[in-house]
Amino acid sequence: MKKHVFLLVALATFFTAFISCSNDDPKTSQVEVRLVDAPGDYDAVNIDVQDVMINANDGENGWKSLGNVTPQVYDLLELTGGIDALLVDTEIPAGKISQIRLVLGDNNSIVVDGQTHPLATPSAQQSGLKLNVHQNLVGGVKYTFILDFMVDKSIVVEGNGAYSLKPTIRVITEAASGAISGMVNPFDYQVEVSAVSGEEEAITTYTNEEGKFMLHGVPAGTYNVTFTPDEASGLAPKTVEGVNSVLGENTDMGTIELVE
Repeated sequence: MKKHVFLLVALATFFTAFISCSNDDPKTSQVEVRLVDAPGDYDAVNIDVQDVMINANDGENGWKSLGNVTPQVYDLLELTGGIDALLVDTEIPAGKISQIRLVLGDNNSIVVDGQTHPLATPSAQQSGLKLNVHQNLVGGVKYTFILDFMVDKSIVVEGNGAYSLKPTIRVITEAASGAISGMVNPFDYQVEVSAVSGEEEAITTYTNEEGKFMLHGVPAGTYNVTFTPDEASGLAPKTVEGVNSVLGENTDMGTIELVE
């Protein structure tokens, strides 16, 4: 029997609403689950996604597949610059959800300097990362959950040179936050894009091959957005201050000109 790896990640909710007692209330919620990446310094990181499940009652017997998931291997490093992978789009009964589980198969690999290596998952990781959230989905509301797979924090190089996957995944509810997007010029080299507000942890992504970027799941507020080009480009870092993130909206910064 094929062994699956279970990654348990926190599921955050975004909606607080008045719930009517009428029998006409919607009984289902629309749910999307999307996968994005904050990449590391590799040629490719291939993840074998088999299923997405939810848990409504905290117990191990409470897990149910969301269905409509086509097993597929995703190169996480392609999921940047505003590109994401839609894992599932379905309706589920409204009500409490405790957790979400990303089910991986065995066909995980990493490409480093042109060489492909198996990406092992230690047995201790199979029990996953478990956080209870005890939130409710309101009937008639659409929820988009973004799984931000932070590759730079998820790959471990073992002492024997092998590679292991110890996932760090940030779960974002799109409608509870905003997004910041744009592009850089020139875009011959990759650029790190980082948004910081006060003492909060930076939200980071990279430009794609067309120079485009998108920071997902940016809480409402005012940010300083810093662009750090690859050193080989000879271009200087640049910071744009006072960029606003608005709930449910995408703030387009336009084209950011980088100079030497």
